[in-house]
Amino acid sequence: MENKDYVELDVREDLHLKKEPFDKIMATVKSLKEGQAFVLHAPFNPLPLHKVLGRRGFEHKAEKIEKKHWKVIYTKKEDSGDENS
Repeated sequence: MENKDYVELDVREDLHLKKEPFDKIMATVKSLKEGQAFVLHAPFNPLPLHKVLGRRGFEHKAEKIEKKHWKVIYTKKEDSGDENS
């Protein structure tokens, strides 16, 4: 499964249509397989989400692509103990 080591989700359209994407984001995070990263495309840097996913053992790297396009890569921390959730 080397060719698909990430899952991408673009919530810019949802937010443009005033739809709350949190449930969609969390469902995507839950669907991640071992070793997969989560790539989120959003119209802003989602600071509250960094905290939520940080508590779940994710690190993030945010990059501003253009004015209303942020790309955030969430990766599971390697040293997150031996928890199986």
